[in-house]
Amino acid sequence: MRVLAIDTSAGTSVAVVENIDGTPRVLGEAASENTMKHAESIGTAIADALAQAGAATGAISTGTRVRGIDAVVVGRGPAPFTGLRVGIAAAIMFAEGLNLPIFGVVSHDAIALAEFEAGLILENSQQLLVTSDARRSEVYWATYSGLNSHGMPLRTAGPAVQKPADLETDLAAAGRAVASASQPITAAHIAKVFFAQQTSGEESHDITALYLRAPDAVPTAAKKVSG
Repeated sequence: MRVLAIDTSAGTSVAVVENIDGTPRVLGEAASENTMKHAESIGTAIADALAQAGAATGAISTGTRVRGIDAVVVGRGPAPFTGLRVGIAAAIMFAEGLNLPIFGVVSHDAIALAEFEAGLILENSQQLLVTSDARRSEVYWATYSGLNSHGMPLRTAGPAVQKPADLETDLAAAGRAVASASQPITAAHIAKVFFAQQTSGEESHDITALYLRAPDAVPTAAKKVSG
């Protein structure tokens, strides 16, 4: 199975990943670390990843023909609204345009998988703490105890949003020792989490964005009309 994976929960990351006999292989990958220009970079990143994988022909300006992609997988965040919605919208448009199934993955799960793949070993009752910038002096976070037998990250809490000091206090009060993640989020690991979920029978079509906050914009209160 070959998937196009997209994540814009931090920068912009796109990858084409193929899974043959349980071994995922990255065929094409493009990324930008810019956290403010997702809309400007997403189209080029998709085209570049597809071209590297030999899954597309034609330039963007003249129209690109896509072949050999079986599904789309998108990171759901958590992340701030503006960036995250770009990746999800692009994934929906790509999937609908080619009549492909679309699946969602929690972006923090991909960071956790990258950490464990890099050789992280948790000591005693330690757990992995994954955090990302939530702005407003807060962080998004989730904790993990390891991988299951299919290689899927085992999330023990989160995702949630909290001020770092409050999170540290709560973890200490619960007696939870943690190792902090340092790996970046990549679309390649979004795809790898999906393949692990698929093997576990836990893949999900839920692509709801995890903003974890109420929107800043609220409906204007209705004006009273005197009669």
